Amino acid sequence: MGFKDIFGRKRSVSGEEAEKEKERLMALERDIIMALRQVYDPEIPVNIYDLGLVYELKVDEDHNVYIKMTLTAPNCPMADYVVDAVRAAVEDVPGVVSAKIDLVFEPVWDKSRMSEEALVELGLDD
Repeated sequence: MGFKDIFGRKRSVSGEEAEKEKERLMALERDIIMALRQVYDPEIPVNIYDLGLVYELKVDEDHNVYIKMTLTAPNCPMADYVVDAVRAAVEDVPGVVSAKIDLVFEPVWDKSRMSEEALVELGLDD
């Protein structure tokens, strides 16, 4: 496994170093998910992560974050607010360098993407 040095060149690392970096990235990803759970859909009292609005979350070796997400409805008047809130929450996580948020509407969101906790919160756990 290779990492970049301060000049952007690839450098080799030992197995132990690679494992430590992998653990750091996993911890950073957990912290990002915790931050996403603090962002709520303005119309639904459930956070965007448990609603299943986050389709993809990637953290690269330079600690740049990529999120592909959707909204419950494509014509949501609060779209800019939600995207800005997600970007701010992620960029506030210690260790994150930058966040790129892509808002997509394919595939279409439906309640099957919601966590069990979100279903219970909204009384949809039939």
